[in-house]
Amino acid sequence: MKHLKTILIYVLFIGFFTLLIFIFLKGGKKLESQDAVKSVQTGWNFFDSFLSNLAHPLSVLLLQIASIILVARLLSWICKKLDQPAVIGEIAAGIVLGPSLLGLYFPGIFNTLFPESSFSNLQFLSQIGLILFMFVIGMELDLKVLKNQANEAVVVSHVSIIFPFTLGIGLAYFLYNTFAPIGVPFLSFGLFLGISMSITAFPVLARIVQEKGIHKTPVGTIAITCAAVDDITAWSLLAMVIAIVKAGSFLSSLTTIAMAIVYVVFILKLVKPFLKRIGDLHASRDNLSKPIVAIFFLVLIGSAYLTEIIGIHALFGAFMAGVIMPDNQKFKQILIDKIEDVALVLLLPLFFVYTGLRTQIGLLNDFRLWIMCGLIVSVAVIGKFGGSTIAARIMGQRWKESLTIGALMNTRGLVELVALNIGYDLGVLNAEMFTMLVIMALITTVMTAPSLALIEKIARKKPTEISQGGEKKEETYRILISFGNPEMGRVLLQLIYRLFGSYKKQNITALHLFTGSLFTRFKLDEYEKDSFGPIINESKKLNLPVQSIFKVSESINDDIVEEAEKSYDILMIGMGQSIYEGSLLGRFFGFFLRLKSLRWNARDHFLLDERTNDIITRLKIPVGILVNKGLIDIKTVLLIKTGYQDDPVSEYFQRFVDINLIIKIVDFTFAEQRNRLPASDLNVISPEGWKEYGDIIGHLSPASVLILHASLKK
Repeated sequence: MKHLKTILIYVLFIGFFTLLIFIFLKGGKKLESQDAVKSVQTGWNFFDSFLSNLAHPLSVLLLQIASIILVARLLSWICKKLDQPAVIGEIAAGIVLGPSLLGLYFPGIFNTLFPESSFSNLQFLSQIGLILFMFVIGMELDLKVLKNQANEAVVVSHVSIIFPFTLGIGLAYFLYNTFAPIGVPFLSFGLFLGISMSITAFPVLARIVQEKGIHKTPVGTIAITCAAVDDITAWSLLAMVIAIVKAGSFLSSLTTIAMAIVYVVFILKLVKPFLKRIGDLHASRDNLSKPIVAIFFLVLIGSAYLTEIIGIHALFGAFMAGVIMPDNQKFKQILIDKIEDVALVLLLPLFFVYTGLRTQIGLLNDFRLWIMCGLIVSVAVIGKFGGSTIAARIMGQRWKESLTIGALMNTRGLVELVALNIGYDLGVLNAEMFTMLVIMALITTVMTAPSLALIEKIARKKPTEISQGGEKKEETYRILISFGNPEMGRVLLQLIYRLFGSYKKQNITALHLFTGSLFTRFKLDEYEKDSFGPIINESKKLNLPVQSIFKVSESINDDIVEEAEKSYDILMIGMGQSIYEGSLLGRFFGFFLRLKSLRWNARDHFLLDERTNDIITRLKIPVGILVNKGLIDIKTVLLIKTGYQDDPVSEYFQRFVDINLIIKIVDFTFAEQRNRLPASDLNVISPEGWKEYGDIIGHLSPASVLILHASLKK
């Protein structure tokens, strides 16, 4: 009865107001003018409306952003495969989508995608991305580290600035008459060429150091500290150079420089203590409310605004706003987590493309211009690489460490492009010089990874042969554990102890990869300690020594495969959840992708997630995949056989399983045995067993399942 009453009330209300709307519309029809009637009679053309919507500025901007993100991600992935920083791919995406490539070979698509009227929208959005980027760069600087290693870092960093700066001004002397825009004083041209030779990209350098796994070594620490000092010094110099360029002379710029000094004192002495108090009171996500976050964003915007109107560019203000953020590392990390994905993935690629739109490689249409471009690159490398190397050597570093510091400090990347765009906007650099300097920034960043590899190869000592004969060296079984969840690492180690415990010599390595961004991560040591805590504690209980590898990764799968191929005997991993399971649309895409790739086999089962499928497809060593459903302790192993006497799985485990562990081998040759499977704490299932007897796995009651990849060593 109540249900019928609800329906009746609903129908009455909807019917009454629908009738009222109809009466209003009918009466309003009589109020229309003759022009409105003619407009309606003209009609509406869907095709014309569709074309108009396509050309709308918002539609164009959204299409641009989608295209930019796709191309940037694709080229970043390619660069990772080539052992290059992802930022190289993003910079290259700008050139690919610009007039140098897309505009040259596909002018119709280029003009549709990037009409000239849309450049201003891209510029302003990219500037917002840069402001957020510089804010995070300021926060990433650990001033405490600078204090601890200030002496050596300041010497190396400042020599690596003054030497290339001097060479840049000297180079400007020979290029001024040919490349300086009309009306630009030599002082302005020379200072900007000098500063463009002197910059080091701190975020890119920090990322390379982490990816190479040398962030804990003395040379890695010195390089990061030098880059941080370089960053502060270079941005201060750039602010001064901008003031001089805008004023026209050093004397005229003194007022701007004085105002900049007052601004710095104001935010350091007044604003910073206020923000520190807020940071101390709101250091966790739970009590970091939106009004509090708004205060910090207001400081960012206000600081950028002040430096813009003073005359030293808004980016310097954003950088200083980051520097004065509270020293509380958790608080800083919360802010960075809120900002960096939007800044890096969405807005910053717009800056790369905007730079690419201004980079016209076609302007270098003369062989002499390419010779000049080569000269600029040479001066940049000699100044930065050479200056840093010599300074580090003088300060007591060995040649290998000195050369490594020099190669890292020669990285320019994104920060260089920021400075170049400022110079181009101010009219100090013409289109040809801007293009040549962009090419210089790309080359000096690309050469970092090969330079480090070459230095390592030259410095590596040839291993000496210890014995020529005698007793046979005892074989060491090398096991690699790769885990994301710390608890999974602990369970995998316990599993290894049960499976391989009797083997006389084991070498176990635990690998944890941290997927970061362009920036570093605060308290990286604490994060590493938390990640390896459970597995280290378990190793002490089991008296099973474990080595650890912890590093930042752009591609988790690639790095796991690369590490596993370093002569390990088996890889143990935990299985994640497939994005193609759990929904109808997901299953459809998964089915389509497998048909498209023509890869349908036991290892490509839907129950395996795509990360696991990718790893086991690429590796030739055994891979143990643990599907953990709350495993606490391992007491019994059930090894499912496929009915073949030469089953490699059983042979494999009979060699290495602890003799005190009960092994139950079940042969599925006879179908009637399928429903009488004993329950156990762990089931080891070969891929053949998984494929052929997957329907009965539901009858088991294991806490977990271990799937063993088929390509086993005999």
